[in-house]
Amino acid sequence: MKDTPDDTTSQLPTLDAIFLAAERLRGVATHTPLMQNLHLSEQFGANIYLKREDLQIVRSYKIRGAYNKMVNLSPEVLANGVVCASAGNHAQGVAYACRKMGVQGVIFMPTTTPAQKVKQVRMFGKEWVTIQLVGDTYDDAYHAAKEYQATHEATFVHPFDDVLVMEGQGTVGLEIFKDADFKIDYLLMAIGGGGLASGVSTVFKQLSPKTKLIGVEPLGSPTMQRAIAEGHVITLEKIDKFVDGAAVRRAGETTFQICRDNLDQIILVPEGKVCSTILQLYNEEAIVAEPAGALTVAALDFIKEEIQGKNVVVLIGGGNNDITRTEEIKERSLLYEGLKHYFIIRFPQRAGAFRDFVEVLGSDVDITRFEYTKKTNREQGPALVGLELQRRDDLIPLLRRMEEGRVMYEYLNDQPDLFQYLV
Repeated sequence: MKDTPDDTTSQLPTLDAIFLAAERLRGVATHTPLMQNLHLSEQFGANIYLKREDLQIVRSYKIRGAYNKMVNLSPEVLANGVVCASAGNHAQGVAYACRKMGVQGVIFMPTTTPAQKVKQVRMFGKEWVTIQLVGDTYDDAYHAAKEYQATHEATFVHPFDDVLVMEGQGTVGLEIFKDADFKIDYLLMAIGGGGLASGVSTVFKQLSPKTKLIGVEPLGSPTMQRAIAEGHVITLEKIDKFVDGAAVRRAGETTFQICRDNLDQIILVPEGKVCSTILQLYNEEAIVAEPAGALTVAALDFIKEEIQGKNVVVLIGGGNNDITRTEEIKERSLLYEGLKHYFIIRFPQRAGAFRDFVEVLGSDVDITRFEYTKKTNREQGPALVGLELQRRDDLIPLLRRMEEGRVMYEYLNDQPDLFQYLV
């Protein structure tokens, strides 16, 4: 009988099975380093260690679960091929496994997937994979993949809610435990659907039960946090898709049970904070982290008092970042840090009005965007103006100067609907 996730989700991952998965993954997945980071350790007054899954062969931990799932399938089942849905990293893991094992695979990805990830899937899979871009979210791709599975008798390789996938991801936890020559007080890991957190927490609940296990989700996609709060898996109607590797509308049924029982805490991190962390890791550490990879490092700010003097392991899950997203990342970071502000400015219809406005701004404020709206064919309407400050605290003095200078303005940052429409 064909092995599918539906056959395995009634089980739970075990420590013995995770040890077996580690043996299967020898020569396939890289044993990634656990490295102390001096800058972060000084910043937070703790011993911060980074588990560098961004250095994995497919630049994320996803190869572990995908390969462990597929290598457990019979030759007869594999002859019908495999199919999966992914926002990017799972697709690369499945693609590499298909090429390594000589198995045909069809991979469904959202149309919003960064181009860099689509290119990587093609590179890792070569002639063994076919890519289908459908819908706007992982969930759209998932439903399309399930339809394909039903009509082609292929095996669906679930990105998280499959016990074999969880056991493969759990090998990350084994490596952390083996490489740490110290007591681990805290372990932070990102949550999308919950496969990584389920596998790693299974290891630590048995081998290091006193370690505090913390899951981290994007604020705009609090899938597991909401499910645990409500006592059952739920489907979020709307999510922020920016942290694409951790943005799913619905967690797994089995991963929900495990995360509910094993995790001590879930931290929600604003997407803007994630962007600031991506830039910090790149500029200060030369680490290229994707949004889901930087998520856990960003979470340290929310427990900085608690981790003082402690040994903290932070799992960087992936480094598949698309350079074309740099401007968006910078913009979101500046908005979060309170350094970028947008206004609608109504200039008086007289000579020198713009010069007066520039004088009101002063020398420490940069105009980064200036765009007139069209009122009629002959007249210009108000201007959309973007301003960048040097310090967060400069906003109040700026607003005061604008009031004193009788600048007619409307502030957009605190009006999300209008902001999204205009900016």
